[in-house]
Amino acid sequence: MIITQTPIRISFFGGGTDFRECFQEEGGCVLSSAIDKYIYVIIKGRFDNKIRVGYTRTEMVDSVDEVQHELVRECLRRTGIARQVEISTMADIPSQGSGLGSSSTVTVGLLNAMYAYQGTPRDLATLAREACEIEIDVLGKPAGIQDQYIAAYGGQRFLEFHPDGRVDVEDIGMEADVSRLLNRRLMLFYTNITRRSESVLEEQVKRINDRRSVLRQMKAQARQARLYLQSGDLDSFGALLHEGWLLKKQLASRISNPMIDEAYAAARQAGALGGKIAGAGGGGFLLIYCPPERQMDVRMALRHLPELPFHLERDGSKVIFNCRR
Repeated sequence: MIITQTPIRISFFGGGTDFRECFQEEGGCVLSSAIDKYIYVIIKGRFDNKIRVGYTRTEMVDSVDEVQHELVRECLRRTGIARQVEISTMADIPSQGSGLGSSSTVTVGLLNAMYAYQGTPRDLATLAREACEIEIDVLGKPAGIQDQYIAAYGGQRFLEFHPDGRVDVEDIGMEADVSRLLNRRLMLFYTNITRRSESVLEEQVKRINDRRSVLRQMKAQARQARLYLQSGDLDSFGALLHEGWLLKKQLASRISNPMIDEAYAAARQAGALGGKIAGAGGGGFLLIYCPPERQMDVRMALRHLPELPFHLERDGSKVIFNCRR
């Protein structure tokens, strides 16, 4: 039996520049962090030749081609596992529509578990690259590539995407005390809205050429935000989050909606300096930056929304149990 633990993420700046349609022309970069909420993948052998897959439903099939869970199916194909296996996934958060990169986290966790099950572990770069290939090239999802890399590597990262396809994964370079202070200033609230990210991202991809100037500003913000974190200027980081949210809303029509705008405005009026919808937008989790002394006011203003306490995570995808016989 193999169990992997893979973190989900919050993306601070640069989301949208990680689409191939963007970075293959003029590069892209994002500032992102793993958090201590995870997706677990369990894989074990079976006596019979069946494939059993357990998630929000249970599948029992005779061949890989019959598996309905598309990420499990394509990871089985990629790793060459064809029968006599049982796979289960469990998540700390809603598994769809959260805006926290859960689909890519599942893919990275599945690949890590399957390769470990075969006794042929892969490095983090390979896990991230193959997860991108499965989601974008095989399944044709309108997706960027930051989620797969932050899920694999973990930590607080500055990711740079080059036109030739290279991805540089760099630690942000925060001092430990700055990281702790940043964590105290970040809050996550669930909007109670779930949505398919594809519905937002398809429009965003179509509008990339029309939004090049906005995307360039978002890249510049990612670089500036990294400097703020390196110098410990956290409130400037928080204020920049607000400017980034104003830019992000220009990328597609359904990134925000009246409910999200109202909640965000209430948080700002209560003392938050900035924030954004996590991920593609349209629902999921609302990220807020707020000084600690004003956080109770923000909680009161958003008392209709469940809060998700969290911490920034250092580790990426890893095997936490390995019993191969």
